[in-house]
Amino acid sequence: MKSLATLSLLVFALVFTSCDETKKVIDVAGNVQLSGNYTVTNVDGTSMSATKPTITFAALSGRVSGNAGCNNYFGDYTTNVNTITFGELAVTKKMCGDKNAMKVEADFLKAMNKVGGYRIQDNVLTLYAKSDQSVLITATKDKEEN
Repeated sequence: MKSLATLSLLVFALVFTSCDETKKVIDVAGNVQLSGNYTVTNVDGTSMSATKPTITFAALSGRVSGNAGCNNYFGDYTTNVNTITFGELAVTKKMCGDKNAMKVEADFLKAMNKVGGYRIQDNVLTLYAKSDQSVLITATKDKEEN
């Protein structure tokens, strides 16, 4: 009876540990897939025309950076299956003469603060709101140069 209980405990521990390891592998794979440079095409339902923010994910360091429309930003991010969390983003503070670029920037940074989920399909990154899973940002992955 003792050996059956011990064996059951061992099997339970192995299965539980394997699930945790599988989750880690999925998280790493998602993070590597996310890595790269993106050009934002839509922010909260508004198509980007002249001013297009950019997003760069660095998988190894867990850093995100880019241009918000006028100023540069950077910070940390973490992923967990299909969720993404951005740390507080630091933003440069130069004033741009183009009022449209400043509006795009404000809308983009506001949307980034609401992000909670993501999906990548056919080189298109979609960032979803953590509150209601509505689409906040879409971006196209830039082609990698060799």
